[in-house]
Amino acid sequence: MVHVYNCHPFASQQIVPTEQEPGLVCCGGGALFVVSAGGCKIEAFQLGEEGCPLICRFATMGTVQSILHSEIGDYLVTIEEKNNAPYLRAYTNWRYQAAEKTRVGVRLLGHFLRGSSMRGAPKEQMEIIEIPLFERPLCVACCGVTGDLLVGCPKSLVLFSLKRQALNDKLSILDFERCLIIHLPGLSPQQVGMDVAICAGYIAMQTELEVLVVKLERLPGAAFTQKSADKKPQDHSLVPQDMITGAEHDNETGCVYTVLYSPEGRREGLAGHRDHDDFFIFPKHQELLGDRAKDCGVKISLEWTGMESEARGNLIITYILYRRFAPDFFQDCSVEETHLHSLQFHPVFTSNQEVCVEGGRGVEPTCLFCFFSLPKTGYLYSVRGGVQMVSAYQYPEKAQQAVLSDLFLHIITKNALQCFSVRCAAVAARAEDPYIDTTMKACPPVTMELCALRIQQFIGLKALCHYRHHVVLLTTADVETREDTERTARRVIEYKDHKTLRGIFLAVGIEPSTTPALKHFLAHSFLNRKSPFTKPQNPSEMGHGWNLYVVNTVPPLQLYNEMVEYSKTYEETNPLSHSRLHLLSEAHLLLRATLLDPRVGNPVERPQTTGQNLAQALGYNTTRTADRQELQQAFQESCAQLGDCFSRFDKRDCHLALPYYKMSGLSLTEVISRNRGLSNSLCGYGKGFLFFLKHSLYEETLELLTEETANEVLDIFGVAEPSQLPHVIASPSMARASPDCGLAHLERLESIGAPSVPLTLSKAALALRMADLQLYRQHMDRHTEMLQVYGFIEEAKLLLHGRGDTVVPTLLARHLRDNQDGLLVAAMVALHENDKVKLDEADLFFQELCGDVSGPQGGPQLLVDFWEALLMASSQEAVIQELLFRLTAVYIDRVTRRDGRGFKPLKSADDLINWCSHYGVLYPWVSILTPAHFNIIPEDLHKLQSLLCGPTLDVSSILPLLEQLPDEDNAGLSVHVLCATKLGHYESSIERLLDRCPQAIIPYANHELQNNNMALWWQKLFPELCERTRATQGENTILLAALKETLVVVAMELNPLELLDLLPDDGTVHFFLPHLLECSQRNLMM
Repeated sequence: MVHVYNCHPFASQQIVPTEQEPGLVCCGGGALFVVSAGGCKIEAFQLGEEGCPLICRFATMGTVQSILHSEIGDYLVTIEEKNNAPYLRAYTNWRYQAAEKTRVGVRLLGHFLRGSSMRGAPKEQMEIIEIPLFERPLCVACCGVTGDLLVGCPKSLVLFSLKRQALNDKLSILDFERCLIIHLPGLSPQQVGMDVAICAGYIAMQTELEVLVVKLERLPGAAFTQKSADKKPQDHSLVPQDMITGAEHDNETGCVYTVLYSPEGRREGLAGHRDHDDFFIFPKHQELLGDRAKDCGVKISLEWTGMESEARGNLIITYILYRRFAPDFFQDCSVEETHLHSLQFHPVFTSNQEVCVEGGRGVEPTCLFCFFSLPKTGYLYSVRGGVQMVSAYQYPEKAQQAVLSDLFLHIITKNALQCFSVRCAAVAARAEDPYIDTTMKACPPVTMELCALRIQQFIGLKALCHYRHHVVLLTTADVETREDTERTARRVIEYKDHKTLRGIFLAVGIEPSTTPALKHFLAHSFLNRKSPFTKPQNPSEMGHGWNLYVVNTVPPLQLYNEMVEYSKTYEETNPLSHSRLHLLSEAHLLLRATLLDPRVGNPVERPQTTGQNLAQALGYNTTRTADRQELQQAFQESCAQLGDCFSRFDKRDCHLALPYYKMSGLSLTEVISRNRGLSNSLCGYGKGFLFFLKHSLYEETLELLTEETANEVLDIFGVAEPSQLPHVIASPSMARASPDCGLAHLERLESIGAPSVPLTLSKAALALRMADLQLYRQHMDRHTEMLQVYGFIEEAKLLLHGRGDTVVPTLLARHLRDNQDGLLVAAMVALHENDKVKLDEADLFFQELCGDVSGPQGGPQLLVDFWEALLMASSQEAVIQELLFRLTAVYIDRVTRRDGRGFKPLKSADDLINWCSHYGVLYPWVSILTPAHFNIIPEDLHKLQSLLCGPTLDVSSILPLLEQLPDEDNAGLSVHVLCATKLGHYESSIERLLDRCPQAIIPYANHELQNNNMALWWQKLFPELCERTRATQGENTILLAALKETLVVVAMELNPLELLDLLPDDGTVHFFLPHLLECSQRNLMM
């Protein structure tokens, strides 16, 4: 369905002052190029100025059959004919002709004048470049990104790369290099309706009823091969094998076709099929997208002809789109009239950088669109980043030509210029911004119904071209022939004679129709008489029957304002009208397309092939664009209007009110005032507005509603969605709402349904705001702490407001800190485990909560309690390691500072050992080092030692923290020895224990020197004890006892000879003899 609106996208029109009848026209570079009807002269007119003044005119070398302008390089390319021979020529530096410099250089492609004529000062002259071809050129296309030239021939496409060649230090000129030949064996020379397009590596080919879009891609790092080029092109039809169901197969050619008997003996069809004098081929509709397009049956081979140094990558063809049409007799078109036209690529750029530097390879467009059209239907596809059909345009009349722009699709019929909306902005916006179609941002859908904004009447439209905000039309009125003029004059005279004779008979009272003879007389009496008539004037005497118009489109902002005013007519009759929403959506896309254009507010100078002074001399002006700030304000206004529409709806799309209102920049209070009483729902507000209001209150907004507005919000939800009241009251935006009003709504809600835990907690929070502690305790005592934790999970904003770096505890949280800190910690752990609060946000919460309470060093005690409780509950490895590091840092800091001000933790060390697997039971030798009566903070040291004795803590991660903990006392020594032992440093640990606490050496060895470390008993511990005992002359009873215990273990593990080798030779054998004897006896028994 196409909506029709009577808007005015066209501002004004002016007639181009051409001297002769135009034959061909094209636009580009701010100029209009007109080829005279004779085809041997080109005139260039300035589009941006009043009256379209003449820039220059120059003669061509042949009759121009086709003309095209390239924005990149500012050159013209023509297909000309002279003496029945076709030529392809490019005209560069054509603007020099405006300064009455008649110097013109003619050269062959790739050949430069390097003689004496080019020495000295640069020569400013127009150049005509002859481009030789092996085949007859049928059509040409220029790339809007790189300026490359594509030429369509009967059996191939030839790609020429645009280059800038430096002749000397002062002069560089444009030139082309033939770099690629694309062989298309399926094309036939008879298909003169062929057209091509090229943009950013994409190539489109169009025949009478078929369109193929492919992409040239280079594989980096792979050497280019001529395999495909050397291979002889195979005959292949454009019609694939699955063209028609019930097809027949030809064993000779391999083609599949359907045949229909033709009595006349005619044969119709595409090339590649065998001759059937009695049959003709009837194709069917087909659309192949993406990878399926390679099955279209069109075989393409590449022949690289460029420089070998540039052929470092292997060029491949990727099929993008294939579309085939059949004559449709239901569209009021004959078979002869059913053919494709107006093939074009349309790139959309959204970055603020220049589109292309001259001679460079350009910037990739954000989106690329391909358009082509039948007489009654136009098709728009998006081909970059995945192919999809964006729109299908149904024309009310047969279209002769169409052009696509950022804002509109313009088509011409025989007597009308029609303007349709496009969806390019909707596709480009989604490609540029990933937040579109979320709760943050929105955009009208690509599939939204199209609209026709204007149908402007003209007489005899023949040609159409477009440049930015200018539409150029060529009209040719049909002049009557001599025979038509004589026939018309004769009919006028016969009518006058018939009327005169009939009047005479009536005057005498005779009715001619009642008498057959008189009736026959009136019909034949004067038909054979030669009628005198005035000789018609020659067409030259009557004035020319053609005109060339430049129609200017209105600025987008002006058209947007008109469309908004137009939409108000629908609002007056039905505020929920779909037509109003559709028109506002069209206006929104109009602004969005304008803002996506990088030239708006940041004009990009067109690349100049000559100096800047020449451009100023020619009066060239860059495109004037609307002020970006003004457009942005209108865009926000458009978002607000769309938000108003969706907020009143009660259907599926009502949720779009949320992102549109967010993009509008309106505050929550302003949105509430705009929607006050505007819906037809019972509560006065639509579902879209309720959806927006609910999400705005649930999100962490910093806007505080006034008491009056907040109470109004309570009234809205009290009628529309009473079940949401507990969540609404907990919103930070509702902090100024009356507690009495909120409590009354909650009481009413509780009376009509079963009480819930969040409802009870909300009532308790309101009681605290009212300073009614008795009412507060009454509500809190209704549920157990475990149920209250579940209630806080359902509504976390009862405890904290804000997210990220702005976390603020609520009044209820502060009250729980002083009275029920265990409940508070349990609730925060539950919120973290249910992804309601992040770990850093919980840290900020407790720091802010305990900021006014003095506590031990290393952080508030409640924060440490939270970490310990979360360590018990969490199963996430990353969170566990982070908590272990933080807790270790706190324990080490407190042990180092000896901060013993008696802050009681929620969990003791024994509780953590019993209930948390990350805390381990203290090793026996650790208990000897630091007995329970040791005069430090026993809990923090006990927890630190328990973590080190546990299975989870990675000791290497806390080594930097150990630098602040001295080992002068047994507390520090126990921690250092524990860390060294976990790292496998047993020998150094043995030495430190023998030096500082020898009574712990045997318990240490019994616990640590086992299994693979058993050898350390006799390799390290036994020699150390022998040496230290000898040094004390056996008076150290602790060392002596340790030596005896060690001998018992060594004698059990070694044989007598190994033990004998270990014994010292200082005459103390009598001390070791009992152990040696025991070892021998054990060895004999084995």
